[in-house]
This record gives sequence, C-alpha cells and structure tokens, in this order.
Amino acid sequence: MTTQPTLFVSGASGHLGRLVIAALQSRGYDGKIIAGTRDPSKLADLKGVEVRKADFTDKAGLVSALAGVDKFLIISTDQIGTRLAGHLVAVEAAKVAGVKEIAYTSMPNPEPTSAITFAPEHFGTEEAIKASGIPYTILRMNWYTENLLGSLPGALASGKWYSSAAGGRTGYVSRIDCARAAAGALLLPAANKTYTVTGPAAVSNAEIAAIATRLTGKPLELVEVDDASLAAGAKAAGVPDFVVDNFIVAFDRNAREGKVDLATDAVETLWGTKPESVEAVLVAHKAALAA
Repeated sequence: MTTQPTLFVSGASGHLGRLVIAALQSRGYDGKIIAGTRDPSKLADLKGVEVRKADFTDKAGLVSALAGVDKFLIISTDQIGTRLAGHLVAVEAAKVAGVKEIAYTSMPNPEPTSAITFAPEHFGTEEAIKASGIPYTILRMNWYTENLLGSLPGALASGKWYSSAAGGRTGYVSRIDCARAAAGALLLPAANKTYTVTGPAAVSNAEIAAIATRLTGKPLELVEVDDASLAAGAKAAGVPDFVVDNFIVAFDRNAREGKVDLATDAVETLWGTKPESVEAVLVAHKAALAA
C-alpha cells in the first residue's frame, strides 16, 4: 500500500489558500493536508485538515510546522514590499525540514525589466527555490479576474474608465482557476517546471468595457490617457498613493508593454478543466458590477 504525500498549504486562511484546500478535497485526496496560517484561530471552521501555525518570520517555528511534510505550497504573502525576506525563510525552512517538493505562486514575467514594483520579490523567491535543490513547480499566476470588481463598478457609475494600457491585453484568470492549478501542482510530481497560469484568452480593457456594458446596460467609455494623467486623476479622486503607484499605473504600464498578454493551457494541464473566461466571471458577479 502506497502512502499518499503529506501536503502543506501556506496562507490557508486567505482566499486562495482556502480554495486550494477545497479543490484538493473535491478530488477526494485521502492523504494528510496541513493548513498553515499565522493565526490558527482563523481556520477553526476548516474541516478535514490539520492546522498548524506557520509564520514566515519565525524560521524555527516554521521548520517545526513543516515536520513530516512532503509537498509545500508557498502562497506569496500579503506583505507587499517586504515579503521577500519571509519567502526566503520559507525556502530555508523547507530545506531544513526535508520537504521533498515546493510549489510557489508567482506572477507573470517577474524578471527585473518588469514595471511592477513588487516583481523583484517574486523573482527573488523563484531564484531561491531553484537554488535550493528541491524539485519545484513555479506557478506564475496572471492577474485575478476578480480584481476588475474593484474598478468596474465605479467606472460604470461614472460612465468613463480611464486607462493608460493603450490597448494592451491581459490574460485574466479567476481565483478559483488559480487554486485549481495550485492544487493540481501538488497532486502531480514536481518536475522543475514553470507554468504561467491564465484564463482562456487575453483581453483588452475595451473588450472588458464592452462586456460590462452588455451585462449591465450601462454605457462605459474607455478613455486612454498617459501614466501621469492616470496617476493624477486617481490621486485627485482620493486613491492612496501606494495603490496608484504600485497597482493602477504599474499594472496599466505592464499591460501596455505586453507583459501580461498571455493565454496558456496551464489550468487544463494541471487540473484537467478549461479556465473560466472574463465574461463568465463577470456574469457570476453581475450584481456587484451594477452596485
């Protein structure tokens, strides 16, 4: 009788982590699943898994948490700007604990030329994982389709969507498809591969605006501006500088430069189902769009 590998999912109290565990359970995985979190009390409702405290600032504690673990999914933390140090601790702890495989949730094209300010954190983590000698699967996940639910309702309310993407396209992927890809990576043998995880097609902001208009009946005009005008307008509207500089402007520039114009079969390869389209996700959240 073959014993199933013990799987460890970090960041298990976050949206993605919970979905990864749910995906594993949906496949009837009968090996041990360990849910790691900085605050175990947040997972008191989670059934069918073992919960362990996993703090990437505490190497000794993390080594203990990884005892007996075969496969370790490192979900990038929410400490944007300072998370590389914690990720490096996680990789070192995995080596000390004798973890056999690592999977990591990265971003598309995180190489040093990226316009995204936090790309170096992902690239540095990828390099550390490769240097560790532990077999790995890198999951370069494109931007969540659900991110559009933060910007589209306001744009629909005003009738105008300001963008500096200049027609650049993005291979948006739903959070559930990212979770399925990550779960699939844990269920398959690691082969030192890097996957870019996307939806079925890359779409432009003009195409997204047309979808939103069709779904809500509200006309939405895409207004192309330059980066400086986009930043000034967002800041004048009260958006925090950190968000404007690190997300709104950087993401549009990244799209304009073609860094996220990607459509792959990674979800189908890793999980066996085709990913959801942008339109399918927006249809499922139609009420939020119209709010």
